[in-house]
Amino acid sequence: MEHFGLWGIIPPILAIILALITKEVILSLFVGILSGTLIISFGNPFLALTLLTDKLAGMVGDSWNIRILLFCALMGGFIGMFSRTGSTSAFGAWASKFLKTKRDVMLFTWVFGLIIFIDDYFNSLAVGTIMRPATDEKKISRAKLAYIIDSTAAPVCIIAPISTWVITVISYIRESDSFDTLGISEFMFFLHIIPYNIYALLAILFVFLLAMGLKDFGPMAKAERDAQNGKLFSEDVYGACPGNIEVEPQNSKARWYDMVVALAILIVVCISLFPITTWLGAIGTEGIATFGEAFKTIGIRQGFIDTDASKALFYGAIISITLSYIYYLVRGLFTIRVAGDAITDGIKSMVPALIVLSLAWTIGSIIRSSPADGGLGLASFLSESVVNSSFPLWALPIVMYLLSSIIAFSTGTSWGTFAIMIPIAMPIVNALALASGYSGEALITVISITIGAVISGAVFGDHCSPISDTTILSSTGSNCPLLEHVATQMPYAVVIAISSLLGLLVGSLTLNVYMSLLTGVVSLVILSKFVAPKLLGR
Repeated sequence: MEHFGLWGIIPPILAIILALITKEVILSLFVGILSGTLIISFGNPFLALTLLTDKLAGMVGDSWNIRILLFCALMGGFIGMFSRTGSTSAFGAWASKFLKTKRDVMLFTWVFGLIIFIDDYFNSLAVGTIMRPATDEKKISRAKLAYIIDSTAAPVCIIAPISTWVITVISYIRESDSFDTLGISEFMFFLHIIPYNIYALLAILFVFLLAMGLKDFGPMAKAERDAQNGKLFSEDVYGACPGNIEVEPQNSKARWYDMVVALAILIVVCISLFPITTWLGAIGTEGIATFGEAFKTIGIRQGFIDTDASKALFYGAIISITLSYIYYLVRGLFTIRVAGDAITDGIKSMVPALIVLSLAWTIGSIIRSSPADGGLGLASFLSESVVNSSFPLWALPIVMYLLSSIIAFSTGTSWGTFAIMIPIAMPIVNALALASGYSGEALITVISITIGAVISGAVFGDHCSPISDTTILSSTGSNCPLLEHVATQMPYAVVIAISSLLGLLVGSLTLNVYMSLLTGVVSLVILSKFVAPKLLGR
């Protein structure tokens, strides 16, 4: 038996429905896993729980997966240590001396959001609290500040080569059925996806256009008019602000460059380790006995292509946190005890994400694996069904984009959406593309468009969802009422989403990334400059 047929669709559907109803992704994924093991065990609850435990332990115990979990945990520790030094506040105070106009402040906030790409939580809180005094001084509404930092949080993290978001997506891609047939590393495949992650790219571009003078429309235009009259946020209309997080320097010695040094260490070390891990892994193979021989035999480009991303990022996290720890101790920005508490608190903050990641791997394994390997074989069943029904390949990215948008908006999580949709989308598009005669680079392009559509839809839904943690944290960091942030951001997010949909449609029809991006950009300009203002007013 190659699969359980329609029974295999129960776990993901159940997980989706529960997530929509309860808004609890962890519970939903667990129930989805349990339903799958019950089917495999033919209704025996004891065997189902035993299989669930074995599957979860097997996924977490995998050497690749455990390095990813440790990387995410260490990134939490890095962020905790980083924020405790007060270097981010020192950087904001230094930068504010050079910001003379409203445009300067918005552009700098945009650039600052691009720089803090390690984690969206850290981005939302740090950028908002640091830049708020400057935006208040220039009479920029809190809603506009919240929008800027929200649009440079998840959209930036999902396209940056080094972030907790990227490594999570890579792990889902790597574990998806049929990925290993593409003959490409998961990291290089992710690089192929970036141009088709069109919502994230357009969201970042739109903030730049607003900073450069694109006129506001809809509720944001009203918020900006109120700000010019001294009313920075509308607590009387939208309720109280969710919080007022202050980032205070823990040590008066903190300077602006302390933040730059830590980020530079992380980026340089992690990127350098991508080819280095390839060269290290080649030692002992045929014809290569030393690191020097590996360096000469395998070029830098091939080193990046063949790298084990889990090793590179795990090693990079350990080295970066160690070097930054020593640097901050030498600078006297914290004591050993304070540093230990900061790292511990940062790791604790990542626990929910680590649980989601572990459960997502497990449900993906059950969905993907054949009955012989203790799974449902859903990927095989869906691939056969879609191919036999002659479903048009060009329409698949659009369907995946819309479905991912709905799930992410309703649940408030893009990570949960990635976990559910990527394992489903990968085998379907692979089977359809092969049946249509695609191979080699063309096959990778077709699959990249579809997975890019999944990621774009998930980021869009998460971006404008009122129950999204990044939406809430952006409101908190900017000290803006949550409902005001949602109301002012929603029209902008929808305009970008429509533009992204049109770009993906053209991309799926032409398989040309330049046509896809051009369509998205042109649509964004037309909709935001001419259509939306007429419909929503300025």
